[in-house]
Amino acid sequence: MNNFTQYKHIIWDWNGTLLNDGWLFVEVMNIVLKRRKMKPITLESYREIFGFPVKDYYIKLGFDFDRESFENSGLEFIKEYEKNCFKAKLYPQVIPLLNELQKLGISHSILSAQHQILLDDLTQYYKIRNQFIGIIGLDNHYAHSKVENGVNWIKHLKMNPKEILMIGDTDHDFEVASTMGVNCILLSHGHNCISKLQSTGAMVINDLMELSELFKIELN
Repeated sequence: MNNFTQYKHIIWDWNGTLLNDGWLFVEVMNIVLKRRKMKPITLESYREIFGFPVKDYYIKLGFDFDRESFENSGLEFIKEYEKNCFKAKLYPQVIPLLNELQKLGISHSILSAQHQILLDDLTQYYKIRNQFIGIIGLDNHYAHSKVENGVNWIKHLKMNPKEILMIGDTDHDFEVASTMGVNCILLSHGHNCISKLQSTGAMVINDLMELSELFKIELN
């Protein structure tokens, strides 16, 4: 998988891949945990246990869904996240990298487990909406999976899967890419630790600067 000239389209994950918000997920979750007098998490521990479906991640944190519903605690997290979401910033290489990849004839889309409305708002806020031919989120707040949306998007693109690359930051992104039948690169700067990513067998790189080097792009 070293011939990067084969790619004509990149499907990007959003949270943790383009948007540097892993720290914010921890900050917000600690608000939710504190209200329940539960043990706070660190960014390091978060990156080790976060995954999909998100309900399983909540169970690992110690939530007892016999005492309260996942829908209740999940919505509480979402409301807090929405209050604070604009604190996060894009990784600094995002805009120049997208621009340079487009010069190579590569189009872009986003496939995210974030709610569609929030995803639309955020991509508008960061002024990158026009960089993507499609922005696909979920129609609910509970982030079960994005596999179905991914399969439907691949059908919509009508491209050779060998010309499509998925770039994400979680082991779920590899699962989605595998189901779609496309190659995958995982970035270790996001929501999963490097060991969790490496266990997938996917190519794992550190950051977007390293990605630009794979495509032989110089970022100023």
